[in-house]
Amino acid sequence: MGIGALFLTSISTGIITQGELGWVTRNQLNFTRCEQATALKLGQLIDSGQLQLGCRL
Repeated sequence: MGIGALFLTSISTGIITQGELGWVTRNQLNFTRCEQATALKLGQLIDSGQLQLGCRL
């Protein structure tokens, strides 16, 4: 899964899993500038409470 697919999945469900968040942190050194901006947007959404850390069933 790429950061774009992760972003779209997280936005559509309102949830990001702990495993997905771990994947972002492990791979952030390899992100392009656009992918870095997407990761920052995910962080902002988590900080603002629009995305919740949880699990999808």
